[in-house]
Amino acid sequence: MAYTIKTLLLIISSIYFFLQLSSAATYNVITYGAKPNGKTDSTRPFLKAWTSACSSSTPSTINVPKGRFLLKPITFRGPCNNKITFRLNGTLVAPLDYRALGSSGYWILFIKVNDVSFFGGNIDAKGASYWACRDSGKDCPPGARSITFNWANNIILSGLTSLNSRQSHITINSCNNVLVKNVKIMAPDQSPNTDGIHVQSSTDVTITGTTIQTGDDCISIGDGTKNLFMTHIKCGPGHGVSIGSLGKEFDEQGVQNVTLMNAVFTKSDNGVRIKTWARPGNGFVKHVVFQNIVMNNVKNPIIIDQNYCPDNEGCPGQSAGVKISDVAYKNIGGTSATSEAITFDCSPTNPCGDIRLEDIKLTYNNKATTSTCNNVGGSSMGVLMPQSCL
Repeated sequence: MAYTIKTLLLIISSIYFFLQLSSAATYNVITYGAKPNGKTDSTRPFLKAWTSACSSSTPSTINVPKGRFLLKPITFRGPCNNKITFRLNGTLVAPLDYRALGSSGYWILFIKVNDVSFFGGNIDAKGASYWACRDSGKDCPPGARSITFNWANNIILSGLTSLNSRQSHITINSCNNVLVKNVKIMAPDQSPNTDGIHVQSSTDVTITGTTIQTGDDCISIGDGTKNLFMTHIKCGPGHGVSIGSLGKEFDEQGVQNVTLMNAVFTKSDNGVRIKTWARPGNGFVKHVVFQNIVMNNVKNPIIIDQNYCPDNEGCPGQSAGVKISDVAYKNIGGTSATSEAITFDCSPTNPCGDIRLEDIKLTYNNKATTSTCNNVGGSSMGVLMPQSCL
């Protein structure tokens, strides 16, 4: 039987793939001494399993079986010699004492890793005691993000449920090519600074099929973010999907090529928001699309706020330097919890430009809503409720 070169290459690649699978190593954290009772500190056994997987010459899997595993602050550091799959079948829990996570700002940290896939399971940061400390006005530690990827490439995070983070649930910082899929994030609506997913200084990030109920932004987008695609997002309660706040520092990288499609916001403080400090800076926001979005009783469905300045301190001239341009709002409908559904409050010295509204239908108590425009230029078309102020 004669084979073409293409067929032979396919056969060889298939054999290579199956050889990889057969030679892949699995490291069970129980083998290294981890206890699934939720009380015994399993930090060292997890690190031992990671060291074995990271140093392996073949693709490796770290298996976390069913049960509850207590982890103190833990860093999974690379680079590693191979692809690693972290398969979580149980629940990772933080210590009840909010001081036990220290002051590093991290609980579970992946740093300088490539080709890591994290599948399934639950992480519970037990943030209630930390929030109580914050509310009491005591001297509290800075609070820890639940799971963070710093300087990481080719990352998949799928099927995770994150509960009660002390600060941001998931942080993606200085990363490339990241997929966040089918993740659930939950914290009480009054829990402070519990952002769902924070993306910063990262390129080619996709967030899809995600449900976020939290006390701060469902998704927050920091400076240096480029090529961020979000789809099938459910947000609320929370503060919406926010670009910013930007412009706190003078020298910041811009935000560009951001798309949010097929999203539902329910009883959130904001829907889609761009927020910048009212102070000088050289940052920018451009090439942004918000499309096919449903608002259910949202306080500020569409908002640009360039006058952010807590306590009115550190904002000379009260004027934002961040330039906002080429932002499109398409097919956005539903209900507003306030009479004003669209607020464009842009910088007097650096006005927003090329802001576009298309097919917007937002009502308040079954009546038409209103819009406000300050220092903004653009265009509108299609069905418009409220009437465009552009």
